[in-house]
Amino acid sequence: VDAMSSFGGVPMDIAALEIDFLISSANKCIQGVPGFGFVLAKRQVLEQCQGFARSVSLDLYDQWQTMEKHHGKWRFTSPTHVVRAFYQALIELEHEGGVTARYQRYSTNQQCLAAGMQALGFERVLDETCTQSPIISTFLYPQDVNFDFYAFYENLKSAGFVIYPGKVSNLDCFRIGNIGEVYLSDIEKLLTAIAAYCQSNLHIKVSA
Repeated sequence: VDAMSSFGGVPMDIAALEIDFLISSANKCIQGVPGFGFVLAKRQVLEQCQGFARSVSLDLYDQWQTMEKHHGKWRFTSPTHVVRAFYQALIELEHEGGVTARYQRYSTNQQCLAAGMQALGFERVLDETCTQSPIISTFLYPQDVNFDFYAFYENLKSAGFVIYPGKVSNLDCFRIGNIGEVYLSDIEKLLTAIAAYCQSNLHIKVSA
């Protein structure tokens, strides 16, 4: 399972889902810093992987064996500062109330963002009939106005907000993340900045 952008932020029962391998990252929903990926694996399935790796650096079985035999030592130079940040991030996750509490915060962020953007005239790619992840929200470019995404992006950046400059579809759309050390007050400030841009540059009237 590719849980790169969900593990630590979305509740999941690995045993009930019968997951053999789950891959995630030190950052994303764990809220550490980028620097390494990790794998949760069923031991009996991992043991069957010996000798099948197609590269030295991505040999999961050998990495596991090295850690088992040398008290957690990495096969190659470990990113010590990233591991320490990961440890701290796990402590902060526990203090927040665990994955369920973090999922609720992310969901609240997403719901506030979606409602606020809709009030400003932005249409979501996924409407209310679809299952919406709390991780990231995608919005269509507004129609019938002279919308320049890069001008929009730079304006928000100057106001202290950085959104996704790229997209993963052929639609004219952009994405805004709802995760990280981000709270409802941050989403509300972002919406205020977007509303100001709409009024000044798109001449869209925004109700108070």
